[in-house]
Parts: sequence; C-alpha cells; structure tokens
Amino acid sequence: MDELRELFRRMLDQNLIQIVLSNTRDANQAVKVKVRPVVIRNELYFQETLYRGTQVFHSNYQREEMTERLCRYMENLFRQAQLGAVGEEATVLVSKKGAVNIKRRRRPDGKTGQEQRELSHNRAKQYILQEGQPADFLIGLGVQTADGRIAKARYDKFRQINRYLELIEDIMDKLPADRTLRIVDFGCGKSYLTFAMYYYLHKLQHRDIHVTGLDLKEDVILHCRELAEKLHYDRLEFKQGDISSFQGADHVDMVVSLHACDKATDYALEKAVKWGAEVILAVPCCQHELNGQIHCSELQPILKYGVIRERMAALITDALRADLLEENGYDTQILEFIDMEHTPKNLMIRAVKASGMRPKSAMQSEAVRKVMEFLHVNPALKELL
Repeated sequence: MDELRELFRRMLDQNLIQIVLSNTRDANQAVKVKVRPVVIRNELYFQETLYRGTQVFHSNYQREEMTERLCRYMENLFRQAQLGAVGEEATVLVSKKGAVNIKRRRRPDGKTGQEQRELSHNRAKQYILQEGQPADFLIGLGVQTADGRIAKARYDKFRQINRYLELIEDIMDKLPADRTLRIVDFGCGKSYLTFAMYYYLHKLQHRDIHVTGLDLKEDVILHCRELAEKLHYDRLEFKQGDISSFQGADHVDMVVSLHACDKATDYALEKAVKWGAEVILAVPCCQHELNGQIHCSELQPILKYGVIRERMAALITDALRADLLEENGYDTQILEFIDMEHTPKNLMIRAVKASGMRPKSAMQSEAVRKVMEFLHVNPALKELL
C-alpha cells in the first residue's frame, strides 16, 4: 500500500486529468468514484465525485487528504483504479486477497508537464477524446485532420462520439477484466461509434477485446473492413448480415445496437438477453410497430393527431422494451444520448445485468401487462422473449 500511496501523491497535482475508481465491493457504499483537479480561489483542490445508485455526491479536498481517501477506498472498497495525467497513465488492480498490482505507461499524446490546462469550475468540457490530440480512427473517418483539428462539419459527430464513450466509461466495471471481452455491434452502419469503442477499450483502456460489427449494406461493410485493416485494428471485424439471423457468437459480453430500425432493435435485444450479455446499449430508431397497434378510446382525443401519435408510440415502445429487459434480470435506464438539436433519435436504453439475475417480479410483470392491455399493443420483444 505504500507504493500505491506514493503513486497517488505523485499524480495528484495540476497535471492530473482524472482518476477513476471502479469494480466496487459494495455498491451500497459507492459504485464508482472520479477525481479531477480544480482551482478554487487560486488554490489547487481535488474534486471527488462519488456515485451511489442514482445519487451523485461532490466534495473537494486538498492533496494529502485526497491521497489518504484514495488509499482507503482501494484498501476497503474498490478493486480497480485508472489514473490519467499529462504524459502518463497508470492502472491499479487489487486482488481478492489484497495484492496490489500497478502498471505505468506513457500517454500516447506526447504532451509534457509544461503544458497547463484550465482547472476552474467554468472550464470548457473535458472530453475523453480531446481536440488537438490526433486519433487514428478519427482521421481515417474524416472527423479530424492529421494535426488533430476537428473538421467544422463533423463537430457534432465528435461530440456524439465522446458522449458515447462517457456512457461506456460508466459501465466499465460491469464488464469482465480477466478474459477477452466479446462485443457485437448490430446495425453498425459507417461505424463511427464502433471504431470509437474499439479505440477507447483497446487502445486507451488496454482491454483484451474482440468486436464484431454487423450491417446489411455490403458497400458499408467493405469500407469498414478496409479502414480497420489500414488502422491495424486486428481485433475488429465486420460482417454483412441480418440481425435476426445472426449466428456468429455463442457468448457475448456487450451488445450494441445504435439506430437499428424498428423491430431490428427488438431482435438485437432478444439476442443480448439470450446470450446473457452483461451490458446492452441500444439507441432505437423508427419505432413504427406500436403506432399501428395502439387503440385506446380514452386517449383518442390526443392520438388523433398523427405526429403526437407517432411520438407517443415511439416513447411507449422504448419504455416497454426497458420494462421487458427488467423482467429478464437487467437494471435498465433510458438516457439522453445526444442533444435533441443534433438528432431526434436521442434516447438510449442502457441495461446492465443485475447481480444474481433477479427473478421476475410478478407485480411488475402484471403492471406491464395491464399497460399493454390498456393500449391494445403486443410488442415484438415480448413475443421474442
């Protein structure tokens, strides 16, 4: 623990980017802790953000106090720490018997400690991928220039990619770290986010992964294969095919389905549940199914307006999908993926397999059934599961 204390003490300065503690031993105390530097009244502090259930707590500490807090966390609560600073990274793993393993490496961005960053509460948002720091896949996809500048027409895409990586970062401790991480991306399209996920997990987090992207369009898959080969992303493959008939894996840890149209999302969710995937990330698109089914005399005065009916049907579709995932043992959230001003398809269903696979709640199942009866709907996912 002395070596760990010295690591924390050395990294806790103005060059720190972020420390993330994860893989908790007791989710009732905290699921995750993040630490970053801030300047308050011209003095350097370290802001601790503690996540507990749906609550988030912020506290500020000076260097020595923060060092001791981090050591206590790693001794009693967390088994993994990821530290990032200007020019340096470190990963800390604590075994079940308390053995501490520390791995250090230079950051690939080539920055030196002479470069200063804005630390005030009003500083610009710090993305996981930073403008000015070239990433090979962003250059290959035309989002960045060779010197790291973001193409003006692609800045919304750059923000979307970073938001996606933040959502993945939040569930990192739910994914297995002791073996190859198997991921399938259904309806990957041009694969901006598929490449981003691979870069983040493999290049930045140094995870052993194997990713498969699936899409119906042959020309899109061919282009993605060529880029993956050019970037030497040898653990990333692309296949042409339909989600409903995909048979390319026996077990998958994470299933991603971004903008798969209508029932394609349901097929992706079905496969994820039957594989027992630890994490599901789905951004549904074109939810037409229930629009043609809903029949409710009590709601007819508002459902007679086509655009209202369409939007309500889409929201009800995704809410029922989330309920059905909960019935099948997942802790499920519906989150805003990206600002509505950038795309109307902005809701993500994020589901994490609950510890011990809770049995279905009869009361919850009955409540969901009553909603379906009230609206006279029978969602595809209910039938598939």
